[in-house]
Amino acid sequence: MQSVRDPSLVAAIINALTHEYGDSLARLILIEGVTLADLVNSLLRSPIRNGEAIRLVTHALGSDDFLVEPEIVGPSHIAYIYDPPGSLYVVDIAIDTTHGQLASTGIRLRLRDPEAI
Repeated sequence: MQSVRDPSLVAAIINALTHEYGDSLARLILIEGVTLADLVNSLLRSPIRNGEAIRLVTHALGSDDFLVEPEIVGPSHIAYIYDPPGSLYVVDIAIDTTHGQLASTGIRLRLRDPEAI
C-alpha cells in the first residue's frame, strides 16, 4: 500500500465531494474516478473561495496522489475559463496539449491509493 503524499490536498477534495455528494459516494467517486468538470464544479460549490478551489484542482492535476486519464504526455498548459471573460472568477479548466485541447469533461482523476481514504 502506498501512502498519500499530500494528505491536505486529498482531504480538501474529499471534503468538497462530500459537500456535494455525501461521504460514501464521495469516496466511491474518488476510487472509480471523477471527471475534471465534476471536480471543478464540486469545489466551486463548496464553501471555499474560487481561487483556492482552482488552486486545489491545479495541484491535483500535477499530484502523484491522482491518476489522470488520459495521460497527458508532452508539453501542456492549463487553460482557465473565466465568467465573465476578463474577470478573475474561474468556472472551468481545459488542458492545451500539442495534440489539441482537452475539455474538463474528457479528463478523469482517480485516487492512486484508494485504501488511503
